Order: sequence, then C-alpha cells, then structure tokens
Amino acid sequence: MEITPHYLPDFIDAVIATIRENEEEVTALDQAIGDGDHVINLQRGLENLKAQAPELSQLSWEAALKKIGISLLGSMGGASGSLFGTLFISMSKKLTEESTLNLETTAQSFSFGVDETKKRGKSDLGAKTMLDVLIPVEQALQQAFEAQMTTDKLHEFICDTALAGVESTRDMVATKGRAAFMGERTKGHLDAGAKTSQLIICAIIKVLDNLNSE
Repeated sequence: MEITPHYLPDFIDAVIATIRENEEEVTALDQAIGDGDHVINLQRGLENLKAQAPELSQLSWEAALKKIGISLLGSMGGASGSLFGTLFISMSKKLTEESTLNLETTAQSFSFGVDETKKRGKSDLGAKTMLDVLIPVEQALQQAFEAQMTTDKLHEFICDTALAGVESTRDMVATKGRAAFMGERTKGHLDAGAKTSQLIICAIIKVLDNLNSE
C-alpha cells in the first residue's frame, strides 16, 4: 500500500504515546548528563504537531515534512529543536510536490536530512548524540534499498539498528552540548537525544507494520 501524508496523524499520535510512556526513563538519562529538559521540549513540539495534524495530512510529503521541520524549529527550542527541524526541512528538499515515499525516496531524503543535521550540529558519529542513531539508520536504509529488502525484514532491520545505535552511546564520552563539560563522567550513560530518536523511529515502524497488516 502507498503511505501518504493522510497517515501523519497516526504517526504523530504514536510518537506522542511512546515519548509519554518512556518519559521518566528519558528524563533520568537527560538529568544525569544533560539539562534535564529534553523530554519537555520534545513534548511541546509534538503537541504543536498534533494540533496541525489535520492540515499536515492534506499536504504533499514535500510540504508536510517542511512544515513539520519549521514547526519543531519554532516550538521546541534548544539544540534538539534546531537539529530535528533541520532534519525534516532538509528531507523535504529532496522531494517534489509529486513525490511518493518509497524505500528509494525515503533513503535519499533521509540521507540528505542527516547530512544537513550533521552540519548544523557540527557533529558526527561517536559524539554521543542523536546522530549515533540517525547515521546508522541512514546507512541501514541505503543498504536495504541496495539489497531490495522486503518490507517485513526492512522494518525489523531499521528498528534493530536504531536500538543498537542507542546502546552504542553508553560507552561514549560526550563531546557536544552540555554533557561535553562532564567529560569521562558521561561514560556509562545512554544519550537522551539518541534514545528519543530511537523511540520515534521504532514508533513509526510499528505504525507502518500495522498499516501493512491491514
């Protein structure tokens, strides 16, 4: 089946639910080595998207992703708002008004979005940030497209990759953001931004699984 922006309200609701379910865990992670406000900022951005969901569902993917990015940029604040906003706005730039989202176009647009996010954050893999999830997922999407992976294997592969990305941050020393000031003391802690990125990706995958099973 074709996944159109019509399903964006379902994606947004699923992401809001998973962030709410994991709120205490992520807040504890952020309080350990960050500012402690990551979840609050993210939830504010998500609630803003929920209010716009009916409008978003009527747009093209190009316009919807751009609007999502602008909304997160304006409503979340902080480094996370800037990075999530950059990701979605940049993804939209690789699409046109007529674009559909399939494995090829998703891989291409997500790759560009992640590259621009790296530039905005002046960061890369291994710095103990959300990029430690986004970059492996970007690479996994490219691999899946090249291998023409079936949908059921693709979804499991992407979610497993995101989970592995989160876990990889445990033994890293933070070099970006407030956590960087703690140096070696950040070892042994998962990164909150990586965790919420994983939760978002896996929530979207779960909705896709449900849609494909209908």
